[in-house]
Amino acid sequence: MEEKSGYSGIGRGALYIRGGELLHKGYEEIEEYIAEMKEAVSADRYRIERNKKRQANSDLYREYVIDEAKSKDILMNLTVHDFCEAVRNEHLGYEHELLYVFGKDVRLLQRFGAEEEVVSLYIKCNKLENRFVIIISFHRQAYPLTYAFKP
Repeated sequence: MEEKSGYSGIGRGALYIRGGELLHKGYEEIEEYIAEMKEAVSADRYRIERNKKRQANSDLYREYVIDEAKSKDILMNLTVHDFCEAVRNEHLGYEHELLYVFGKDVRLLQRFGAEEEVVSLYIKCNKLENRFVIIISFHRQAYPLTYAFKP
């Protein structure tokens, strides 16, 4: 069993322990979540948070040449193999919501340089009951992620 910042993954990563709570998400369930998320993104029923509480999200757009179309393309290319974990929303009044965390390596052009580089992204999504998706986190990974279903 591997432990990282209070999280434990068991088996192929489909079972998670966070603060003593078990969250089990199987491969098919993640496939369904991603399909529904992509449907919302494709129909422009989503937003990427870029407010003062989400400075890391804004920093990605400041440091790299990335626009809304590229961001949408990255989201549309998420797969089950990019899934890391599901966690409860810790904000008061929203504890019933599950947030899904993905990691994705993408090639981005440096805004203040001449080179393209592989950037490991941390993407946290909240698919609301009305099928609108809020991308809470869309930024460089602060630490290496553990993937649930990587081959």
